Order: sequence, then C-alpha cells, then structure tokens
Amino acid sequence: MELRQLEYFLAVAEESNFTRAATREHVTQPGVSAQIRRLERELGERLFDRSGREVQLTSAGQAVLPYARAALQAVRSAKLAVANLSGLIQGRVRVGIIRFVVAPVDVSTVLADFVTRHPDVELSVIEATTDALQRDVLAGELDMAFLALSGPAPAGLHTQEFVHCPLVAAVGPDNPVAGQVTVSLSELASQPLICMPTGTGTRAALERALKEIGLEPQVKFQANDPQILIELATRGLGVAILPEPIARRHAGDVRILEIKDPYLDARVELAWRQDAQLSPAARALTVHARATVIRSGTTLAGWARPAADTTTGGR
Repeated sequence: MELRQLEYFLAVAEESNFTRAATREHVTQPGVSAQIRRLERELGERLFDRSGREVQLTSAGQAVLPYARAALQAVRSAKLAVANLSGLIQGRVRVGIIRFVVAPVDVSTVLADFVTRHPDVELSVIEATTDALQRDVLAGELDMAFLALSGPAPAGLHTQEFVHCPLVAAVGPDNPVAGQVTVSLSELASQPLICMPTGTGTRAALERALKEIGLEPQVKFQANDPQILIELATRGLGVAILPEPIARRHAGDVRILEIKDPYLDARVELAWRQDAQLSPAARALTVHARATVIRSGTTLAGWARPAADTTTGGR
C-alpha cells in the first residue's frame, strides 16, 4: 500500500468523482483509476460503487476512510515536526482575506511579497466576510485569516493586530450635518444609515456602538462596494459609515465627518486557532505581515484609537 494510493482514494471519496479527483491531484484520470484498482486488489474488496452518476463508497471503503485520513495526517505531522526542527520555510498556508482592508498596506501586497520571499510556500487564498472566515479558521479549513474586528477577539482565536483605524460618517452636501467637522452617533441614528452588510467588521462595530448607547441600528441600504455606499450618501439617501481610508479614497462630493461620542474604530487582525500548531511557513507569514506594515512608514500605533479628550471629559 502506497501513500499516493491513499491520497487518490481520499480525493475520490471527497470529490465523488474520478475526474475531479484527478484534477485535484494534478494527475490523469486513468492514473487515479489504476491506483485505486491496485489498492482494491491489495485489500481484496471494492472500495467504490461506480454504477451511479456519482461515485459512492462501499461498506469496505467507508471502513478504510478514517484510517486513510489518519495515515495521511500522520505523514503531514511527521513532515511538520522535521520542518520545525530545521526551520525550513516551505509547505502550504491557507489564508482568508476580507475584500476591503483598512490598512496603509494592501493585504494582496503583503501576500505577494511573502510568496516572492518564500517561493517554496504554496499559498491558498480565499475571500469572504469576517464572520465566514472566522468560522473557517475555527473549523480548521483555514490556517489563518485577516479579520475585521470591532470588539474583543473571538473565543478560540489568537490574533495579531495588522492595523486599525477610525470609522467616519460620509454625508451628501445637503445633509443637515454636512457643515460639521464631527458628529455624535446619536445625531446620526435619526437618519437612514448606509453600511456594509452583516458579517463585516464595519457593520459589527456600528451595531455594537449603537447598542452601547441604547439605540437600534436603522440601516436602510447596504452594499459590499464602498463606492456604492458613497454614491448613495452623495444622493442624499442617508449617512454612510465607512473606515476613514476607504471613505477618503472614494470621497467625491461627500463630506467626511469624524464620529465622536462614542468613537468608532475597526481593526484588521491576523487570526488563527489558539490550539493550532502553526507550521514554519504560517509563522513566517505572521512575522512578515507585521513587518510589512511597519516598513510602510505607518506604524500600528499611528492608526490606534486616540487618547481621551480631556476637554470634554473623554469620549
């Protein structure tokens, strides 16, 4: 019995299809079929029922499946142990990213530079909302993810701050508060709010702050694209709540107001499971992400929450 036979067996079992399994393993379909037949001959049982449109595990295949997974995991663990001893920077890192990152350095730049520095690392990247990425990290489907957070770090996750910045209000030129420099959240709550969808860090920060002052969020419009949020605010349809760098990047004709009482901010943090043993490649990525922001000239502290305003008794 060979490891590649177990790899092909697991691929077919998870894909329910020989062709998809072959694509996943970067080999030809006849090659996968031949190895599965050899494994079946060695075990003396058919592992797959091939009679239907989708390939199904037989009773024997279902019995073999957990042992195949355990064997392959043992091999990966052995390689990781050796890599830890040698400090070898190679392997695969599965990373989740949010679409818009409120940082002086774009996450895609961080990842591209990392791959350039460590060409032996295979980087797998997916994009989703903070909530979805958080679930994937906790489920072990991702090694780590860049999450937009507003409150404490989620239970079960270790986080390393990437950057954080204020949230601001973007209003059209005819809005009653357009002439102000700052605005309180209670002033905004009486107007239609425009924000990113539920599951994003910006939305979570807004809802959390409103709840703290006893108000219910009245989000009338939502969209993933900040340009759409800005356009809606420009047309007088409400107040857009956005991270400051994104708001100023797409400002156009809107007025940007600092939100006080309470101050609102959103953080982007690199997160991974507390109980996970990061591979050398994954650990190298955490170091690289932090170093890249610092090298950019905008320190993490420079984007931090401002000190209390002593002239007004704080925020």
